[in-house]
Amino acid sequence: MRPIGEDDLHALVDERLDTARRSEVEAYLAANPEARARVDRLRTLGRDLRTAFAPVATEPVPGRLNLAHIVEARRRPRLQASARQAAAAAMLLAVGGLGGWGLHGALAPAGVDALAQEASASFAVYAPDRTRPVELAANDSAELARWFSARLDRKVGVPDLSAAGFRLMGGRLVATPHGPAGLLMYDDHRGTRFVVLMRPMAEPGDAPMREHRFGSATGYAWALAGLGYSLVGAAEPAVLHPLANTIRRITTTNT
Repeated sequence: MRPIGEDDLHALVDERLDTARRSEVEAYLAANPEARARVDRLRTLGRDLRTAFAPVATEPVPGRLNLAHIVEARRRPRLQASARQAAAAAMLLAVGGLGGWGLHGALAPAGVDALAQEASASFAVYAPDRTRPVELAANDSAELARWFSARLDRKVGVPDLSAAGFRLMGGRLVATPHGPAGLLMYDDHRGTRFVVLMRPMAEPGDAPMREHRFGSATGYAWALAGLGYSLVGAAEPAVLHPLANTIRRITTTNT
């Protein structure tokens, strides 16, 4: 039998194993409680994140983003809009700010809370990916830092966590409601992965570190000189908190 690896565990969670290989992996898990617990955490994380984001995914598209509405608005000469129409539109916009999509925006997380949610979503999408978890590999961290710095319009460094037992796998750019963000991925000798998301914040200055949890994923988010960071992984706070402190210390030194 081919040895059971981390790829097999994630393929089991994603239900991508054939019947024969699934039986082999299940037998391996029955004999290895630690691996079984890790698979259970990944399954719980996936379910929790799907539940957390399900309301957003099912929300109706705002009328102003409807394709037919956009085409019609572009065809109609702007000068045809009467003062009455303009006043009615302003009133609807004001009322809309009290409910519906406007209320959604008002209640949406902001600051490091929004950053924490974005990082957790990115972790759920990319950490289990065994084919292409990163866009740019870690063989040139300087090039990765230049790429992020150019797209974020901020000087960004790539923390070296090898002393803590984690190697840089690489990174990718991800889209967030607050603009582009840089995502770094690390793992250890057992294949345990975590991600670090960084992006400019709306407010300049610093924000204290805050713990956050989404399902079985734990994370820490903070801001330094207007640049936000969030570390997320399916590990206990005793593992992730020291790493977050290390990243904050490294980035503070390089700022």
